[in-house]
Amino acid sequence: MSQSRVSQLAVPVNQNDHVDGDDGAPVTLVEYGDYECSYCEGAHQAVKELRRTMDDQVRFVFRHFPLSQLHPRAEEAAEAAEAAAAQGKFWEMHDLLFEHPSEITGTELRDNAAALDLDLARFDDELERHVYRDRVHDDIVSGAQSGVIGTPTFFINGERYDEQWDVTPLRAELEDAM
Repeated sequence: MSQSRVSQLAVPVNQNDHVDGDDGAPVTLVEYGDYECSYCEGAHQAVKELRRTMDDQVRFVFRHFPLSQLHPRAEEAAEAAEAAAAQGKFWEMHDLLFEHPSEITGTELRDNAAALDLDLARFDDELERHVYRDRVHDDIVSGAQSGVIGTPTFFINGERYDEQWDVTPLRAELEDAM
């Protein structure tokens, strides 16, 4: 079977994932995304709205899939999100990174960390040593196994969703999955 035909999530949601929502929610939405991707920025706005309005009905999961050949800072941004996660601030950093994806720089990452009141010495050290590179690569591998070739790519209850990422069609699909 070719990668483009894969329509199922190869690696189930697990303890390593970043999850927003109730584990008992009837629907799980998994997104593979890239912090420098303008399409992901648009999808993020829809997902953010759905996280706000459907939080008890949908469990949201974000997995990293930096397209490094197109977006040279995406992998570093993913590592920064992981460094923030280690300090209990994944979703806050995740949201900040999507506010201005075309402006991701080392300075911007550090400014975001400071805005989140992270331990900056620890943050800088972990980024410099690439402490979370393997964690990010695990997401990339699981995405590739699931047939992800671009971002954003969504899975609803383990099934690939290839329709529009706007709030209305995505909400309709999530409601249908319930």
